[in-house]
Amino acid sequence: MMTTSPDTVAAAAPAWSGRRVLVVEDSVVQRGYLVGLLRQLNFGEILEAGDGNEALRVLEQLAAPPFLVLTDLEMPGMDGIELTCQLRERRLAENLIVISARDPRLLEIIESMACEDASIGLLGTLLKPVQLDSLTQLLCKATDRAGDCAPVAYSAPPQATLEELAQALTRREFVPYFQPKIAMQNGHLKGVEALARWKHPQRGILSPAHFIDTLEGHPLMADFTLELVQQVLERILDWQKHGLPPLTVSINLSADNLAERGFIDRLMAQVSASGVTPSALVWEVTETSVMRQLSQALTNMGRLRLAGYGLAMDDFGIGYSSMQQFARCPFTELKIDRAFVNGAAQWPNRHMVLKSALDLGQSLGVATVAEGVETVEDWKLLRDLGCDMAQGYLLAKPMPAEELVGWIRQDRRRLRALAGEE
Repeated sequence: MMTTSPDTVAAAAPAWSGRRVLVVEDSVVQRGYLVGLLRQLNFGEILEAGDGNEALRVLEQLAAPPFLVLTDLEMPGMDGIELTCQLRERRLAENLIVISARDPRLLEIIESMACEDASIGLLGTLLKPVQLDSLTQLLCKATDRAGDCAPVAYSAPPQATLEELAQALTRREFVPYFQPKIAMQNGHLKGVEALARWKHPQRGILSPAHFIDTLEGHPLMADFTLELVQQVLERILDWQKHGLPPLTVSINLSADNLAERGFIDRLMAQVSASGVTPSALVWEVTETSVMRQLSQALTNMGRLRLAGYGLAMDDFGIGYSSMQQFARCPFTELKIDRAFVNGAAQWPNRHMVLKSALDLGQSLGVATVAEGVETVEDWKLLRDLGCDMAQGYLLAKPMPAEELVGWIRQDRRRLRALAGEE
């Protein structure tokens, strides 16, 4: 086992400052380069290993898992894929970053593994030569979105019971948060997506991960959706009073709701009674929700379009027949899944899938929306490829309705600059 002492760097200490890290790389030159980057980032003890077998011997001697394992993919002895499996099975690392100079699709295997099993703790993958900025961006994922220094929790949150959700619905504890959708051409706010949050009286704001699986397939989902829609309608009218420019609001519809004629009747009656014009609303559906009860779903989608509502295919690209469903349904928006957006500027294969999706949307005359935009590089690529709108943490996090007006005033200049208007 080799140990490298840290150098003193900038005074501002990030979440990983002073933490232990293991670098696994068979090339002495490449390993030294990576150690140098980690020194600049003010890591504490930096351990080194020449392949996966040596890495496991090093890790087994430690009293606790290191904060990070940074490993190459192609190595003699034990390669990076096998090492990743060993780290997962034996819980030998808090976080993992995998690097390679080989075919980017090999790194995609690691990312696919992490999508199937979040306990791997993968922060991301990087192509060689590793750049300091790219490494820093991945390390920032090891802290929560609020900016504390707590490691990301990888275990699935406990699901609420139906009884708890019914009570929360009665008390109107479910509220919409809104994530802006930005026009790439000029940086203007074009619309927002309404995302459900639970204002739990004891646990604070909870994401859908805590309740949506319990609601799926249950009649309570209809009441939940209509309650959220009602609050959205009230917010739209409130924004109009405050002089905001016309915005579209996107709302997700579940598979069961989309296929139920009675629900669609209730939904359209609710909007009509509010006085909000149908064109202000975009109903988002996934390929899965369309396919589950295809005939009924297509019928109701046709009714919604005839009434003037927008329709968006959400998470385009992750299903088996996304292109077929998109071609046969009356969609007005194509939302490209973050799996093909995030890192597209770095990964050639994602770049090509993204370009194909945008070309399809443009050829059919529908608006294209990129989800999960987190880096300036991905924003620039999307802009160059002609994407219409983007949403993601680079632009804005989901926020309560009352914060939207202030956000517009505060970030207008930054977004225009991002779009190249200033």
